[in-house]
Amino acid sequence: MRTLIAAALLAALPLSANAAEGLSYNYVEAGWTQVEVDGIADPDGGYLRGSFLIGQQVNLFAGYSRVSESFGLGTTRVKYEQSQPEFGIGYHQEFSDRLDFTADLAWLRLEAKARVTGAGGSGSASDDINAGRATVGLRGKPSPRTELWTKAGYIDGSDVDGSFVGVLGGQVSFTRNWGLVGEVEVIEDSNFYRVGVRASF
Repeated sequence: MRTLIAAALLAALPLSANAAEGLSYNYVEAGWTQVEVDGIADPDGGYLRGSFLIGQQVNLFAGYSRVSESFGLGTTRVKYEQSQPEFGIGYHQEFSDRLDFTADLAWLRLEAKARVTGAGGSGSASDDINAGRATVGLRGKPSPRTELWTKAGYIDGSDVDGSFVGVLGGQVSFTRNWGLVGEVEVIEDSNFYRVGVRASF
């Protein structure tokens, strides 16, 4: 009986390891995000994003984030809000069982609003920017329960000067489907921080 149990466990081990080592491009993710603009402001809020495979090596992805911050300047009160929807398409090529090359193209829109109130009255202003972003990078699994990715690229648009984009992120998996993710994205003088929970399927 013990021999049969041991044989069954040994037969199941490779299957479990392969399932844990796979890189999933089907997931939904949500969490906390903060934008740091060259020491001027650091609004925070939440974000939601996801990815879905439409082919063996091609995926669509989308996301939305919203941050805000309120602060005082003497007798004046300022409330700043920023939202960013994005949509894109990605490609990946397997280098090995644990390492992929990735390439992404995305459209994004940055919408900013500021409202000022004080003894002298109140006022508001808003602006929006449309841009395109292209990145290439690597995504891999150092171990069955950890994942790392890095990307570098370029962002440009009609209302924004071309800038370098750098991304570094990682995930620690609790189960086959659930994990904790963290990511830092750098665009010129702005840093974007994200910490969330990802459900892969």
